[in-house]
This record gives sequence, structure tokens and C-alpha cells, in this order.
Amino acid sequence: MTIDELLRVSVPNGWFVPVTPGTKFVTLGGAVANDVHGKNHHLAGTFGRYVRRLRLARSDSEIVEVSPEQQPELFAATVGGLGLTGIIVDLELKLLQIASSYLEVETLPMANTDDFFHLSAESEKWPYTVAWVDCFATGATIGRGLYMRGRPLDDSAFDAHPRPSIAVPFTAPSVILNPLTIRSFNAFYRRMATHDGLVRVHYDKFFYPLDAVGSWNRLYGARGFYQFQCVVPMAQGGDVVRQLLQTAAEARQGSFLVVLKTFGNLPSPGILSFPHEGVTLSLDFPNKGNDTSKLLARLNAIAIDAGGRIYPAKDATMTAAQFQSSYPRWQEVERCRDAAIMSDFWRRVTGRISQ
Repeated sequence: MTIDELLRVSVPNGWFVPVTPGTKFVTLGGAVANDVHGKNHHLAGTFGRYVRRLRLARSDSEIVEVSPEQQPELFAATVGGLGLTGIIVDLELKLLQIASSYLEVETLPMANTDDFFHLSAESEKWPYTVAWVDCFATGATIGRGLYMRGRPLDDSAFDAHPRPSIAVPFTAPSVILNPLTIRSFNAFYRRMATHDGLVRVHYDKFFYPLDAVGSWNRLYGARGFYQFQCVVPMAQGGDVVRQLLQTAAEARQGSFLVVLKTFGNLPSPGILSFPHEGVTLSLDFPNKGNDTSKLLARLNAIAIDAGGRIYPAKDATMTAAQFQSSYPRWQEVERCRDAAIMSDFWRRVTGRISQ
């Protein structure tokens, strides 16, 4: 079952997922296995905090029931465990009661990263916050973008989301996404998305803007794209975010999906859960081969050297040393790993022999 399918049933009955990533086309099992986070992490924490129990199909036993009270070690290894502990057959999830499927949303311009941190501090009590950043801004304007904050309405409207109305019909030529077109998109988006005051917005448009366009990944061309996401401690957050954005801008491999937000201090039940208190930056890059790999290596090093970590769910380049220093309890997950399950990611970051 995907979040998409769950919301079609739950929203008309007044319930929403307590935490959601930026797309609803993920399975509930996948949401647990990556312990996903959303725009409300500062107040709600991760998806795994709302899983009451789950059942795992493992190769060495019958289906095992797992919860924080029953098999707690296996539960902690499964939440954020990247699917390594078994197949999640079903789960029990605590939902969020809502009084509407709409939110009131305010979109504010950001001149730079200083504005982002100021608005984040000012918006601590807003349930949902996130910022979009223009990746081509440099110098005094680095971090320029839009800050969005939302809170639920109470108007007894319970409209489920529509299906995507448009789709990218073919894989685009790789030349379409270049610094000129991305710069133009960023300028257009800044103008069109800015509005005055509070606006009533359906949850689908606020939480899942990219889901409105089916197969949007085709815009990146046949070679696809890489994602990068890190979290760094708040104390160094401003300097590190500026350095990361400056590095990406200098590489001229612009991203039109640059997301910036803060994480709160609510702990996750998962051993390998990515979020911790600080600031998180996410970027997408068209795959340009070795040039993109070198850029990702530089971004990874900046984040790790600042005491941060990289998001395993989006990673394709993190080294074993970087992973093991960032996730020092990884061997606890290895002890709980189903012997019949292995992934390329796990081999790369742990040095395990192919099975």
C-alpha cells in the first residue's frame, strides 16, 4: 500500500498520515524502511515514531511480529533499516485526525540564508515549514528563495487528492536541463509562487507539488539524476549551507529542486534514522557522469567534516568511512540483517562480500 492509496481512504474519513515525505507514491513499508521525514519534523519527528507494530517475513523463521515492546532490537533495526531486516508484510500506524483536507499557507520571500534562519525561528510553532532555494544565487544573495509555512484549516472539507492530470510523455534530451533553462525556471518560480497573506491550499498541492506531473523524472534525460541530502548541526548550519550552495553554484550543475528546512530534537526509534537536530539541505543534479560524481564527493565531504550526515535513502556516492562515522551503530543493524537480503548500498558502505 502506498501513501497515495492510504490517503484516498483516510482523508474522506478525517485522517491524514502523521508524517509524509515530498511524494505520496511511496509504500508504507518503504516509509518505515527509510524512516521518512516531512515538513513537520521540528514538531512531529519521523514516520517511525508513529508505527505501533509491524510484521516481518524473514528467511530464517515464520513471520515475526515486531514492536517497541516486542522484539525492540529488531524494531529499532527495521525502522530506517533500508529493508535489510526482512519484508514488511503489514504495519499498524497511528494516524493524525484532521478537520479539513486544506491548509492555510503563507509564502514569504527570502533574500538569503540569514532570512531562512530568521523565518525558521519565527515559525517554530507552525506545524509545517519548508524553504525552496534558487541554486544560482551567490554572494550576498546566496540562499535566496521562498519560505513556506502552513497549518491545518478547520472547515470540514474532506476532499481526497486528484490523480495526476499531466505527464511527461517522453525522456527529454539531456541538453534541456542546462544552467540557462534552470536559471529561467528559478526566476519564473520565484515570481509565480510569491503571494500576499494566507492562502487556502489543498494538501496535495502543499505536500506533493511534483506529484501533479507524472513521470517528471524524465525531464532529467536518459542518464537520470542524482539526489543529495545532508543534515548538519545548527551551530554550524549557516556557514555550511552557504558553503554547500556556493559549491553547487560554482559547479554550474544547477538544480531546480533545492529544499532547505530545519529538523527538531525529537528522537527516532530507528538506529539508522537520518534526521537529527539541525538544518537539512536537499539538491537534485542531472547525471553528467564524472563531473557530477566529483561534485557529490565535495558536497559529502563538506557535510561530514561539519559533523553532519548524508541521507542513505538518496545516496549513491557516500564512502564506507563517511557512512560508518555518521552512523556508528550500523553494526547493530548488520546483526539483525536477514541473511538472505543484501543491497548494493550495504555492500558499499560496510564492505560486505556479495551474497
